[in-house]
Amino acid sequence: MKQNNPTRDMLVKTLLATAATAVALPASAQSSVTLYGVVDDALTYVSNQSGHANVYLRQGNLYASKFGIKGTEDLGGGLAAIFDLQAGFDTNTGAAASSGSLFNRQSYVGLSQRGYGAVTLGRQYTPYFQFVGPLSSVNLLTGATGAHPGDLDGMDTTIRANNAVVYTSPQWYGMQASVMYAAGGIAGSTGRGQSWSGALRYTRGPLALAAGYLQMDNAYTSTTSAAFDSTSTGGFGVSAVNRGYVSARSVRDVALAANYAFGAVLAGLSYSNVRYLPGARSLFTDTAAFNTYGAFARWSLTPAVDIAAGYSYTLASKANGVDSAARYQQVSVRQSYRLSKRTSLYALEAWQHAGGQTLDASGGVIDAAPVVGDSQNLTPSSTRSQFVGMLGMAVSF
Repeated sequence: MKQNNPTRDMLVKTLLATAATAVALPASAQSSVTLYGVVDDALTYVSNQSGHANVYLRQGNLYASKFGIKGTEDLGGGLAAIFDLQAGFDTNTGAAASSGSLFNRQSYVGLSQRGYGAVTLGRQYTPYFQFVGPLSSVNLLTGATGAHPGDLDGMDTTIRANNAVVYTSPQWYGMQASVMYAAGGIAGSTGRGQSWSGALRYTRGPLALAAGYLQMDNAYTSTTSAAFDSTSTGGFGVSAVNRGYVSARSVRDVALAANYAFGAVLAGLSYSNVRYLPGARSLFTDTAAFNTYGAFARWSLTPAVDIAAGYSYTLASKANGVDSAARYQQVSVRQSYRLSKRTSLYALEAWQHAGGQTLDASGGVIDAAPVVGDSQNLTPSSTRSQFVGMLGMAVSF
């Protein structure tokens, strides 16, 4: 006579219940989580860093070194929950790119619907960057040596907004729009330190066009006037190019870019206008404006090899005691060889010449100093010219 085994019977019942539950789950309740990132490093030569030539390892040149976790959950009916957490790091030291911020590059959550677009909340790149940046020299030449001086116009990844709400539409006949608002969150004055951005993009066949606007207001919560307060929702790269204007009450950027593909050649033009508006606590009195004009092209010689080159000219306004307006000319070249879909070897070369005058951190008039791309923001040349050359490797995952 066969005897019952309580342990075995309980196990069978548990397995059957689990299987029944799995079958009963709706097909729409699917989710995915992806770990991704890039490790990038290069041997770098700079002709002049504050008075001296230098050879050193520099990370994040062809691509920014970073890792991230992103995910999506299908909620049914074309609706999905999405999130992205992205952190930058220094390949050579292992240190976080931003002290005190784990996910310094992006950290947002939101909802996406195929027919209506996406709404996301958190620390994010602006529509100004997301739409215009991919059509600028930064995309074809890299930000390290291809960004406009000091990444003055934020076409590289130096600008992000905290506390941001972003809506991005789906594409309609090649047209797409995105808007952002980031509230300052200061009790009694929520508008202080706020940021606004909006952008449009049109893509049709070989042609791509984009236009964007960005406004970042200074929160002015600290007693130090010679800075863009860290409690402001927006922030931007600071270099010798704009150091004299970081006490502005507001920074306003406008940019246009166009790309056209001629077979294996992709060519582009860009224009940007950056204005620093003075306030009662600013160390300058007149609005300072920088206009930048750029032209660039990339040629894909083979599926694995491409070369790119670009030229930009930046002219500042003549104000705040400056007799000769600052001007910057930059030539950038890139060569890239893909060993595989995820691994690339690259070489970067760029030269910049500066002329005229600008303001220093205390508001005094000084000679303009060159800052190649955004690779030398902390180390401008002590002469009127600066050259940067790199040999590097990047691996994505």
